[in-house]
Formats: sequence, C-alpha cells, structure tokens
Amino acid sequence: MAKASPAEQMLLLDLQALDSKIVKIDRAVKALAADPEIAAAQAAVAESEDARREVAAESAVAQQALAEVEQQVEKVQARIDKDRAQIDAGRGTARDMMALQHEIDSLLLKRGELENTELEMMEAAEEVVPRLEGATAAADGTAAQLAQLERGRDERGGELATERGHLVAERAELAGRIDAALLALYEKRLAQHGVGAARLFHGTSEGSGMQLAPGDLAEIRDAAADDVVYCPDSGAILVRSPE
Repeated sequence: MAKASPAEQMLLLDLQALDSKIVKIDRAVKALAADPEIAAAQAAVAESEDARREVAAESAVAQQALAEVEQQVEKVQARIDKDRAQIDAGRGTARDMMALQHEIDSLLLKRGELENTELEMMEAAEEVVPRLEGATAAADGTAAQLAQLERGRDERGGELATERGHLVAERAELAGRIDAALLALYEKRLAQHGVGAARLFHGTSEGSGMQLAPGDLAEIRDAAADDVVYCPDSGAILVRSPE
C-alpha cells in the first residue's frame, strides 16, 4: 500500500480544488465557443446578407435595363440630330430631303416609345432603392449585433484564459511541494476517474457523495494514518480529515 504523511495527503485536496476550477474554466471556454446566441446571430447575419444580395442583384438588373434604354434613346436622338443637320444644310435632292424627314418622323415615334420605356425603367429602379436601403440597414444591424456578441465572448474568453493561467501557475507551485510518487498516483486517478482526491468526512466520500458501506469504512479506519486509501465508488484517493 502506498504511503504518504497525512499532511501531504491533505495537500491533494488543495490540488484537486485547483484542478476542479481549471476543469470548470475549460468547460466555460467550450460553452463560449458553442454559444447558441452567437450561433443564432451568425445565422441571422447570413440570412440578412442573402436578402441584401438578392435585392442588390434586383437593383443592378433594373439599373442595367435603364442604362440600356438610355443608350438607345441617345442613339436615336443622335440619328435625328444628324438627319436634321443634313436637311438644314440642304444637301441632296428634294426626294432625299423627303426621305430624311420620313426617317426623322419614324425616329421620333421610336424615341417616344423608348422614352416611355425609360420612364417605366426609372420607376422600377427607384422602387428598388428603399428596399435595398432597408435590406442593407437590416444586414448592418445584424452584423453589429453579432460583432457585439463576439466582442463579449472574446473579452470573457480573455478573462478565463487569464484566470486559468493563474490557476495553472498555482497548481504547478503546489504540485512541486508534493512527493513525486504520491503526485503520480493522484494524476493517474485523476485521469482515470475525473477525480484524483476527495475528502472522507463523517463516513461520506466527497468524491462520490455517497456514504461508505460499513465494511469499507471499517477497513479504512483500521488503516494507518499514512496509508493511502481509495474511495470504492469514485476511485479517488480518500483523504481522511478529523471528524
């Protein structure tokens, strides 16, 4: 049976307390990484950004259609101006002049049709503007909310990391004061059972939270004070304290 002084065994309880705090911090860090509020905010950002892109694409199509009609109007107007300049210059026969005027009349009709279409396209493009502004504002809003949540998570993560660093340093200092063989035994129990050491108080193991069976309790009470004994339920080293 392994041996260690009662005072050194008592140090294991302090070591276990530090390890429990470190485990608690590690769990808190994992919980931060899987924060459902942040996951929901990320989904909202993706959804609002998709909506913004959809409206932006609709706006781009409307603007492109308007630009194409405007170009057609400009081309027709340029042809009209050219024909009128030719008529004003009086170059060509009377028949040529009549043909040019006929072309101008046709172009004026076409221009009128294009200008009506242009007005429709302008209205369509203008109709999208407030929807795009609203979608952009919504996307910006959800992105800002996510950023705020992520800042809070990162700040809390930094606090936990600092706290963990202090605990690890404290643990290293304490572990250095414990006999190597006893420490190795504790580490093994900790790795196997999740609890390396626990107090035995009024017949109850604080490792399992259960009252020991009379036979187990009698066997432990009969053991020497420097004997290292174990919890039959949790597997942890049982540190006996004055009762």
